Amino acid sequence: MKHIKSYSVVLLLFTILTGCSEAPTRLSSINSSKTDVELAAVKKSKFPEIPVKHIVIVIEENHSYKQIVNSPNAPYMNKLIKQGALFTNAYAIMHPSQPNYIALFSGSTQGVKDDSCKKPFQTDNLGHQLMKANLTFVGYSEDLPRVGFTGCTYKGYGRKHNPWVQFTNIPAKLNQPFSTFQNQQFDKLPTVSFVIPNHQDDMHDGTVKEADEWLKGNMSAYADWAMRHQSLLILTWDEDDFSKKNQIPVIMVGPMIKPGKYSERVNHYNVLRTIEDLYGLNRLGASRNAAPITSVWK
Repeated sequence: MKHIKSYSVVLLLFTILTGCSEAPTRLSSINSSKTDVELAAVKKSKFPEIPVKHIVIVIEENHSYKQIVNSPNAPYMNKLIKQGALFTNAYAIMHPSQPNYIALFSGSTQGVKDDSCKKPFQTDNLGHQLMKANLTFVGYSEDLPRVGFTGCTYKGYGRKHNPWVQFTNIPAKLNQPFSTFQNQQFDKLPTVSFVIPNHQDDMHDGTVKEADEWLKGNMSAYADWAMRHQSLLILTWDEDDFSKKNQIPVIMVGPMIKPGKYSERVNHYNVLRTIEDLYGLNRLGASRNAAPITSVWK
């Protein structure tokens, strides 16, 4: 009887110890308060072993997947598609433009349902999370008249397309004209940058061809540099051409990306969640329940 009891104690101890010996996940911030979606996604996550040094996100306007992919008017964009990853089942959050920009930056539309000029929000966001993690962020807008400008419009600039100026915890100095990006050495770029073309160059008012030529003329140097320097370009759209489906292209290009077409359903929250997980940041709003994109990494 004593032998049986001793064996039972040993077996119980062995079970407890082996049950606690599961290999740690890549992100140290996982705890029991995380959702099932989050835990399952992180356990299956495969991210680049070498950290992504820089991410530049370019946001285009108001065109659907079918209007861009294989379009003869977008040869450079389709070159990027062949070079990187194209998501064939990607969607915006809603219509019109402004809620999508805010969602991508903060994990929530913050209750915004239109394009009108809003008072700044005090809630958390990607830029603030990067700064808290001792990483860096800057947003660059074409036609922004000066650093820290908070006006609603100026020439082809619209604040509705500039999510970081909408938050009180983002310093004014991080709201930069696009000319600053153009004059920047790429290895001096912040960890994460947003680039917002003006209304003509993002297809809001201009044509697909004009936007394609602008992208090639202004972003191809970074795209080429990124391939040699462990950095990433994300090209996305705020929304489609106002259809109910709201399907958009999402393109990722970098040396850590496996070129190809990817069919998992994603939206702005999945893109945000991916950036958060790449840098070990806290998850914001709806990105908490959005799976990170893990299929594209080499």
